[in-house]
Amino acid sequence: MRYAVVIEKGETSYGAYIPDLPGCVAVGETLEEVKALITEAIEFHLEGMREEGTPIPKPTTIAHEVEVIK
Repeated sequence: MRYAVVIEKGETSYGAYIPDLPGCVAVGETLEEVKALITEAIEFHLEGMREEGTPIPKPTTIAHEVEVIK
């Protein structure tokens, strides 16, 4: 499965979350770090859901970038 990941740049770090997996988040000092950490977080999150017998949600979020020309 492929989940959409939202990454936001803060003042001193990057934060990432998965809209289709509430509670699955990561924070890193660099973009590369947060990408690696959110991948680990997804794997850990899904593993926990499987162990609890919770259904794994199918990805439904669609990412779309729009270029705005001033």
